[in-house]
Amino acid sequence: MAASPANFDYDLIVIGAGSGGVRAGRIAAGHGANVAVIEGDRPGGTCVIRGCVPKKLLMYGSSFSADAEDARGFGWKIDGLSHDWAALIAAKNAEIARLEGIYRSLLKNAGATLIEEWGRVTGPNEVTVGDKVLRAGKILIAVGGTPQFIDVPGMEAHAISSNEALDLPVLPKEIAIYGSGYIALEFAGIFNGLGARTHLIYRSDLPLRGFDDDVRAHIAAALHDRGVILHPQNTIERVTAEDGRKQACLKDGSRLEVDAVMAATGRRPNTAGLGLADVGVALGRQGEIIVNDMSQTNVPSLYAIGDVTNRINLTPVAIAEGHAFADSEFGNLTRKADHTNVASAVFSQPPIASVGLSEADAEQRFGKLRVFESQFRAMKNTLSGRGEKTYMKLIVDAASDRVVGVHMMGPDCGEIMQGIGIAVKMGATKADFDATIGIHPTAAEEFVTMRIARQDGSPDG
Repeated sequence: MAASPANFDYDLIVIGAGSGGVRAGRIAAGHGANVAVIEGDRPGGTCVIRGCVPKKLLMYGSSFSADAEDARGFGWKIDGLSHDWAALIAAKNAEIARLEGIYRSLLKNAGATLIEEWGRVTGPNEVTVGDKVLRAGKILIAVGGTPQFIDVPGMEAHAISSNEALDLPVLPKEIAIYGSGYIALEFAGIFNGLGARTHLIYRSDLPLRGFDDDVRAHIAAALHDRGVILHPQNTIERVTAEDGRKQACLKDGSRLEVDAVMAATGRRPNTAGLGLADVGVALGRQGEIIVNDMSQTNVPSLYAIGDVTNRINLTPVAIAEGHAFADSEFGNLTRKADHTNVASAVFSQPPIASVGLSEADAEQRFGKLRVFESQFRAMKNTLSGRGEKTYMKLIVDAASDRVVGVHMMGPDCGEIMQGIGIAVKMGATKADFDATIGIHPTAAEEFVTMRIARQDGSPDG
């Protein structure tokens, strides 16, 4: 690798010490680059500090209430069940602190310099940190996203976002959650599982816009059956506060009086205040940084990865983009992050997982499809008494027999879908699925035993 010009302080400056930025910084340093990573908050970023990790820890904590209820069907006698919210938050905070320490160590051990201040891009090769100007051959922006409040009177003043929801000093007895994306559904499961009366308010007829429609219908039914109060085709028109309580006035004329209102109406790229427009970096309508398939902006020395680019807003995608960037720019290993067939999960209760296309998107792309479905009570539920059903769906391109979409709602679906994702990524056909012997008794075996296509009802092999 060629040395940087003498007037450069670093080969690479990374702004943002989240999962993607840390991966890029330490891989670049491992290739011999002189790297600085700038972070004004805690290393670890959204996922580790205020996103997927703490949220899943709370999900685990809340899910034990359903487990305890199910256990009665297996002969367990459980009396006086209660929960200590403060203890859960303290345990979560301790784990987050441990992970933050790991992120610091990853950078230190790789030889990268962590600068714990806020940075602003002030030139194509220049970042200003406090009263210092740092120069580098390349600058990588990996600052993620931030919750957004929609323009509703009183919403920003009186509602909380997912950030605050992770650190509430007291568990609300009743909460209204506005939104129907994965964040809204995950927190609905958390609060409902911990005993809060939980309202979910959303504009569309079904939650999770953009997901497969059958999965959307099944999760709506499951949420209702678990006690979440759904308000579909509705909006919050105004939020007020009085005597420590919040009032959410809905479009249908109803009024909810709750302990907390949570805005879960999306996230926006965290580009405000970075000075990108002044440097000439092209931004999209939501403030996202526009990049090519090598994560390069229209300013050749500036790159961006992760949620700030608003491509696929998932932590493993940001990590893959950061690694590909570092290998390409500093390791003489030119490669691109592959954004096709990325598996994902929603840790709602019950959870959802998918890889590939929804049925609607697959039909638009391929035309004729064969669709296979299965729904059943999980073996655990036969004794627990819970009526909830697991739902599975395979979408097959009729012309090639290739499986182009897989969807599931039910226990352990995230773990199951990781393995299914490998098969879909490799181009597996329905015949490949059929030739695979299942593991019995498991829910996962349903994916290799479905034989009757939904459209025509005729046997398939």
